[in-house]
Amino acid sequence: MKQVILTGDRPTGKLHIGHYIGSIRKRVELQNTYNDADIFIMIADSQAITDNAHNVEKIRQNIIEVALDYLACGIDPNKVTIFIQSQVPELCELTFYYLNLVTLSRLQRNPTIKAELKMRDFKNSIPVGFLTYPISQAADITAFNATIVPVGEDQLPMIEQTREIVRSFNSLYGDTLVEPTALLPKVKVGSRLPGLDGKMKMSKSLNNCIYLSDHPDDIKKKIMSMFTDPNHLRVEDPGEVENNPVFIYLDVFCKDEHFESFLPDYHNLNELKAHYKSGGLGDVKVKKFLNNIIQAELAPIRERRNESEKHIKAIFDILNAGSKKAKNVASDTVNKVKKAMGIDYFSDVDLIKGQIKKYTKL
Repeated sequence: MKQVILTGDRPTGKLHIGHYIGSIRKRVELQNTYNDADIFIMIADSQAITDNAHNVEKIRQNIIEVALDYLACGIDPNKVTIFIQSQVPELCELTFYYLNLVTLSRLQRNPTIKAELKMRDFKNSIPVGFLTYPISQAADITAFNATIVPVGEDQLPMIEQTREIVRSFNSLYGDTLVEPTALLPKVKVGSRLPGLDGKMKMSKSLNNCIYLSDHPDDIKKKIMSMFTDPNHLRVEDPGEVENNPVFIYLDVFCKDEHFESFLPDYHNLNELKAHYKSGGLGDVKVKKFLNNIIQAELAPIRERRNESEKHIKAIFDILNAGSKKAKNVASDTVNKVKKAMGIDYFSDVDLIKGQIKKYTKL
């Protein structure tokens, strides 16, 4: 079976370095290694509307922002299909059919949904669209016969929900849908960067992240104000590197060659950590080092983004072409699903002949 990879992002704002480390960098690797696979990257605007129904303009404006970030990071539209979710109405049709295969109690037990409902604090005003988005996600995955879905560990319950729907459908209507496999990050560190404020999650809504398109001055300002070890008050104080956002970022981005360029007093990160833990190393020096590393990492991304901003019409053309291709693929899946369910009335020749024969006899 040919490998098909599906992944994507909600267009609720510009992408940040958490997206870059957690998924985008891996997508670039996949597009360059899975040469025989079909790779679909979805800008999930329909899913974003489930908790932004009263501010759809926010979604509209951020479609192009996400696309710009994709191209800036090295996503190649000649190797992958970038499409907009809402432009593939077949996904809604599949969602409708799958709704009948999942109970409300099963959705409410989904750990990812439970965590996100708590974070958004909907209380008793949970939008039905948000509660059922695992079913919509199953439609997204199965519409393209995805065999591989790159996710973080927190999204594994969503993939399991899709697998359950696939098994239920195939059991009821025959072997039709493909059961996907989750692709987890090989290295856990950096799979989810903490926020600059020390909170577990980097989030656009919490304004605790570094955007891929941030100006160098803004990046420096954000890094120099980062949360560190709250007990490391003086330079001579010993400090903790575990659960320290500055060192978590260094674990992700720092390479030995960075020391020669930016901090020649040390040879590697282990030496820097040892000095910090024993005392005598201030947070400012460490943050300046991190700033130099992040600036070097993001500079080429920002330059490519600035160049792409000169060709917005061409980017819309890429999204339009990708959406048309995605629609064609999803349409084929819908036809197979309807045939399996027996609701392909006008293409079912045997049904039509049988009905004609039945009523001709009367």
